[in-house]
Amino acid sequence: MKNDRRLRRLVVDDTTWYWTVRQRVKPAYEDCRLTLSLYLEGKRPQLALIFRPESDRIISNCYFMSGTVVRLPDHSHLNLYEPGTVRRLLDAAAPTLGLSASEQVIEVDGWQYFDAVVEAVTAA
Repeated sequence: MKNDRRLRRLVVDDTTWYWTVRQRVKPAYEDCRLTLSLYLEGKRPQLALIFRPESDRIISNCYFMSGTVVRLPDHSHLNLYEPGTVRRLLDAAAPTLGLSASEQVIEVDGWQYFDAVVEAVTAA
């Protein structure tokens, strides 16, 4: 079985980012979440995009669909383990890093970037 918690590397131009996906499963589905964490090599802050289930959006909570977030009713989805998805989410969320540079961890709702990333993928 592969280690889905490993630290991955993403190189954007001359900048090296590290990222990981964490899944928190609770007995109550509404308390579950998927977190995509990104940080620059040797630097802080860390950017954490948090995906929680909502009425029209679901997150995976099993191994089969691990790392998948889905928008209902059109079933548009992103897999947070795919480097291309991570790159597009990073590009969409990068301005957030400049706003709160003094914080250790910047936690933001990942759904706010989901629609822009899915639209960019379908347009391409």
